[in-house]
Amino acid sequence: MTDTNRKEKPQINDTRYVQIATIGGLDPNNPLSEEKQLKQVEYLNKLLSGYPKGIIIGKDISIGRFMLGEHELCMQRTSYHVAFSRKPEYIDEYNQHRP
Repeated sequence: MTDTNRKEKPQINDTRYVQIATIGGLDPNNPLSEEKQLKQVEYLNKLLSGYPKGIIIGKDISIGRFMLGEHELCMQRTSYHVAFSRKPEYIDEYNQHRP
């Protein structure tokens, strides 16, 4: 039994726009603060729960290992590819304020 009033989950075939949301960073000279990482996570959550809802279609993980004197520093950046059936209106505003 199917409910015709229930909204269907977005499908990959309906993709018309893809936005990349990055969490973390690989620059040892400019490490991200916890506040900036939280903002990145909030943005990803907005992409996945806002209107129109996005779905994750891919994920890239980059890992950097750096030697600082005798100490080893490991950093990670994860990029999520979020697909939409149409381009959300808030995307342009976000991209303009992005560093």
